Amino acid sequence: MISLGCPKNLVDAEVMLGHLPPDRFEIVTDEAEADIIIVNTCGFISDAKEESVETLLEAIECKKSGRCSLLIVTGCLSQRYPEELAVEMPEVDILLGTGEVPRILEFIEAHDRGEAVRQSVGLPQYLYDHATPRVASSPFYSAYVKIAEGCNNLCSYCIIPQLRGPLRSRSIASVKAEVQRLVASGVQEINLIAQDITAFGADRHDGAHLEGLLRELVTIPELHWLRLLYAYPDGITDGLIELVATEDKICSYFDVPLQHIDDRVLASMNRRVGEDAIRDLVARMRRRIPDLTLRTSFIVGFPGETEAEFAKLLAFVEEGYFDRVGVFRYSREEGTPAAALPGQVPERVKQSRYNKLMKAQQRVSFRRNRALVGRIEPVLVEGYSEETDLLLSGRSVRQAPDVDGQVYITAGQADIGQIVPLRITDSSEYDLIGEIVDEFPPLST
Repeated sequence: MISLGCPKNLVDAEVMLGHLPPDRFEIVTDEAEADIIIVNTCGFISDAKEESVETLLEAIECKKSGRCSLLIVTGCLSQRYPEELAVEMPEVDILLGTGEVPRILEFIEAHDRGEAVRQSVGLPQYLYDHATPRVASSPFYSAYVKIAEGCNNLCSYCIIPQLRGPLRSRSIASVKAEVQRLVASGVQEINLIAQDITAFGADRHDGAHLEGLLRELVTIPELHWLRLLYAYPDGITDGLIELVATEDKICSYFDVPLQHIDDRVLASMNRRVGEDAIRDLVARMRRRIPDLTLRTSFIVGFPGETEAEFAKLLAFVEEGYFDRVGVFRYSREEGTPAAALPGQVPERVKQSRYNKLMKAQQRVSFRRNRALVGRIEPVLVEGYSEETDLLLSGRSVRQAPDVDGQVYITAGQADIGQIVPLRITDSSEYDLIGEIVDEFPPLST
């Protein structure tokens, strides 16, 4: 199984593996040893599509030269381009859309009988739950839990609603049951994910909402870290901010994709929030959660973005509100309203703006990390550093898996998966360095 793209896609891959009986299927990590290769693709933006195509070409070569006899393509790219892939890559045996996740065994068995339908792509309606079998691929101490699927936001640049369908939220009881099972198995960190976690429950008729879900999850005794990822700004209520500020188990960490700060650009993106609302939200979050780690993302080179509008975004970043920033060069995706907008920005201009914004945020990130030196922070130990096997490494409570930096541990010993107190002794733009100490400082009153 090769899974590309976001953690939401990774959960789908784990669910597919969970539907393959272990007495009949052995999971291998080397493509050359595989009889069946499944490539779970991403088709969100141009870079992701290119990575998916390159991976597929490698898998095709492996099929030609190795023991693979069945090549299956799943995920967003096959949902988006099934006809094109079928023509351009005849070596692919089966193409499945994002809604076919639980049917993976059915298609493999049909292929074995010579009855396989080459394509199965329709409107995605599937939503896994706590009873769904799932094979974990994340480290034993951390897990992603998808609380909803699909999206109703309809941002003008985004193809996700077409790839994933409309919003579908799980029940609170289902999410809680899954988290309880994961925590009982030794998971220390639960990362709640969805296309927009703040929309959780909006499609249901049982009163479910994100705050109610969190209030249930924090009652799980063995749960240590609960992290919120992908929160749409207008869904972050004062009640949610208060909950994060007062519940020790919820990490003081928000990932809030803002995309821009200029009102005209935001309106063209079909975003529901403007500059005043964004600034008010950031101020309220910082004021109520003084130790907040705030991550966001911005798009540069959106159609019609002027030099003045980009300069406004650059100045906003330089004000220093954000600990982490992801920057994306606008990707013109066919089928989205933004693709038809006038004033498409040249690639060289997008790249220049990307470089400037990244450099500006690097300076901010460095300052914010330097301010942590001398503090004692909770750190989740993940193993030995990739740089050297002489140092342990891990992540601070301020660092989400896969997207943020690391902590390098220069003194002290701990087990993998253990959360330890660590004094920060040095830092870079993205990473922290520190030493394990005996205990956390007493809580201030």
